[in-house]
Amino acid sequence: MKFPQYFSLLIMSSLLFACSSESDSETEKSGTPAIITPVPLDTYFPSITRTDEWDTISMETLGWNENQVDNLYSYLEDNDTDAFLILKNGRIVIEKYFGDFTQDDNHAWNSAGKNLTSMLTGIAQQEEFLSITEPTSNYLGEGWSSLTVDQELSITIENQLTMTTGLDYNVEDAFCTDPECLIYLNDIGTTWYYHNAPYTLLDDVIANATNTDFNSYFSEKIKEPIGMQGLFIKVGYNNIFFSSARSMARFGILNLNQGTWDGTPILTDTAYFNSMTNSSQDLNPSYGYLYWLNGKSSYRVPGSEVEFTGSLIPNAPADLYAGLGKNDQKLYMVPSLDLVVVRMGGASTEILLGPSGFDNELWGLINEIIQ
Repeated sequence: MKFPQYFSLLIMSSLLFACSSESDSETEKSGTPAIITPVPLDTYFPSITRTDEWDTISMETLGWNENQVDNLYSYLEDNDTDAFLILKNGRIVIEKYFGDFTQDDNHAWNSAGKNLTSMLTGIAQQEEFLSITEPTSNYLGEGWSSLTVDQELSITIENQLTMTTGLDYNVEDAFCTDPECLIYLNDIGTTWYYHNAPYTLLDDVIANATNTDFNSYFSEKIKEPIGMQGLFIKVGYNNIFFSSARSMARFGILNLNQGTWDGTPILTDTAYFNSMTNSSQDLNPSYGYLYWLNGKSSYRVPGSEVEFTGSLIPNAPADLYAGLGKNDQKLYMVPSLDLVVVRMGGASTEILLGPSGFDNELWGLINEIIQ
C-alpha cells in the first residue's frame, strides 16, 4: 500500500519538475515576461496653462489595429487635411499634421463653432442674463428684421438655436444679418432650414444680454477655464472662431464631461445640456441646439428642404454628436466610447456647409482601427 502511494508521488514530482523546467526554459528564451499595460478609465484633462504637455496612450494598449493607420493617413492627405486627432478618455491616441500645418497653427472652425455659441448661450441662461424662451427682440430691440412687431416678438432665442425662425432663407445672401435681409417666410416652428443669419445674431443677443463683448464673455466662461486659445473674428457677416486643433479637442473633452472641466463646472444647467445634445424639435431630429446628432430616424442638411431617411453618419456610433463646419471642419464626440475626433483642413470634395460624404467615409476608416 505504501509503495504505490510513494510511486504516485514520485511521478507527480517528476511531472511538476518537468513543467517547471519547461517554463523556466521558455522564460529564458523569451526574456522578461510581457507586462500588460492596463487601459486607464479615468478622464484626463490637459493642463490649462497651455503647455505642450498632454498625456498620450498607444493604440497597442487600447488593442486597436495599427495596421490600418496608414490607410487613414493616406485618405486624410488625399482629402486636403491639415490636422487630425483622436482622443480616448482625453488622452491623445493619434495626432497627425499634414503639409506645413503644425500643432500651433490656427484654423477656422466655420460652422463647427456653432457648438461654442450654443454652450455659451446655455451659460448666459444659467447666469440668468437671458432665457431662451424669451423673444429675440428683448435683446436686439424692435426693428432687427423686416417683420412686423408681432412677427418679431414671436421669434425666440430657442428658435435661433434650432433653425426654426421661419425667416426667408431664399434671400440673395443667407448670411446677411441686415434687417432688409431678414424677411418673413413661414410661421415660427413650422419649418427647419439651415439659415446662418439668425444664428449669427445670437452673438449680439449674448453680448447685449451680458453687457459684455462677445469674445470677452466667451474667453471668461469657456476659453480660459479649459485652456483653449483662439478668437472669434468677423469675416463679412459671419463671426468665425479660429484656433489650434488641440483647442478644438479640449472643447470636445468638455462636452464628453457634460460641461465640467476637471471638477470645475462650466455649464451646470443639465437640462440645457441635454436639450443641446438631443433632438430639439421633430422637423429635423438630427439637430439639437446647433449640434448635429447621429443615430436618428431622419435628417435634413444645409441648402436643402428635403428630409432624408436614416442616420446622418451610418458608419459612426449612434450616440455621436458633432460640430460640422464648411469645408469639412469636424468635431466628433462619442460618449459611449469616450472618443473625441478632430479634423481640420480644406474641403474633401465639394464645398458644403456642414455634413458631407466625407463623414461616413472617414468613420469607415476609423472603425477599421478601433474595432
